[in-house]
Amino acid sequence: MASEQSVLFSRALTELTLTFHIIYATIGVGIPLMIMIAQWIGIKKQDDHYILLARRWARGFVITVAVGVVTGTAIGLQLSLLWPRFMELVGHIIALPLFMEVFAFFFEAIFLGIYLYTWDRFENQKKHLLLLIPVALGASFSAVFITVVNAFMNSPQGFDIVNGQLVNISPLLAMFNPAMPTKVAHVLSTAYMTSAFILASIAAYRMLRGSTHLYHKKALYLTLKLALVFSITTVLLGDFAGKYLAEYQPEKLAAAEWHFETEENAPLILYGVLDGEEIKYAIRIPYALSILAHSNPFAEVIGLDQFDEDVTPPLYIHYLFDIMVTLGMLLIFIALLYIIGLMRNWSFIHAKWFLWTMVLSGPLSMIAIEVGWWFTEVGRQPWILHGLMRTAEAATSNEHVGWMLVLFACLYLLLGAGSIYVLTSMFKRNTVEQELADRKIEKGGDTFDS
Repeated sequence: MASEQSVLFSRALTELTLTFHIIYATIGVGIPLMIMIAQWIGIKKQDDHYILLARRWARGFVITVAVGVVTGTAIGLQLSLLWPRFMELVGHIIALPLFMEVFAFFFEAIFLGIYLYTWDRFENQKKHLLLLIPVALGASFSAVFITVVNAFMNSPQGFDIVNGQLVNISPLLAMFNPAMPTKVAHVLSTAYMTSAFILASIAAYRMLRGSTHLYHKKALYLTLKLALVFSITTVLLGDFAGKYLAEYQPEKLAAAEWHFETEENAPLILYGVLDGEEIKYAIRIPYALSILAHSNPFAEVIGLDQFDEDVTPPLYIHYLFDIMVTLGMLLIFIALLYIIGLMRNWSFIHAKWFLWTMVLSGPLSMIAIEVGWWFTEVGRQPWILHGLMRTAEAATSNEHVGWMLVLFACLYLLLGAGSIYVLTSMFKRNTVEQELADRKIEKGGDTFDS
């Protein structure tokens, strides 16, 4: 058994790496779809604004992919260095989805390179658009396969343990575990949603800075429409996730909802403060937890009274759940308000205060993603492999993990600052107006009007 200090630093370093990586991983999954949709609309409408959207997004996407590769490699390294007993037990089971994730990334990278190199080399732009299909598929399947590993940790199957050894191993059965469908669908929908909100916040920021160019207005409208669709999809998938928890991880659902006593007609508890087992200042929605767990307002929901204290997740995950849900509802409201306001010509959607809310939608969506992952990982504690191996049993006994934490923190700081600097410099040097003018000159026509 590793020392408490080793376990603490191992968990802290893993959480830091995942927290940083998820930013680039989310963008890496969602942006290719946004590029493909923008280019398809541009070709369909013969609109250079949408074509340029795809071109500029693709250019910035390359930078985020490069950083994502570094942080993704760090995760693979840390699995072996920080959690050797976990890898010793199940490494050969999760090797298949990990290998497939690498294959999906190479598939994406190859076609991304071809796509970038062949801009303006096709007379028929639809052929160039086809190159984005494997890019988008590769990006999404990278997320699928890595999420399968996380799903397996929450719902391990596909093997038997005899005398401490794994036998009757079936990697495919391990991959298609009960947690896989809801986790994969939720990860994909939130990645698409967050990417759309981030791109929308960039467009809103340019408008807030005084740009009245039609390019930014089209970018904002397109991305907020997509963000609204994927936000609603995420809410619906969240309902399925709640039902999965009720069946397979009831202790996590009970901890998240501060549901201490098993009961029927269970209310959903939002916000509040915990004083022992007394909940103060909370909003209680009658029957809602029973509906979330079993689609029946009168169903019985298992409480924390059915579990030993040493297998109960930390109760502060309730706050993580509240933040995630609150931000999700707020983002839906912002996108819906903008779309309806544009249709009805409401003047306030062009006001500075509302533009600021759209600028904030990108960071808020990323915070929701981060909090959602913290909720997922902390909510599985004390298990690294649910029901089979505790986190403390899997960690390294090395006493120098603290130094690794410091070194990796410095690396992530440099990568984050460097990527921001490169992206801002890249787009400052190549403004929208100049690129549109250059493309029009290349075609032998007049420049675009604003």
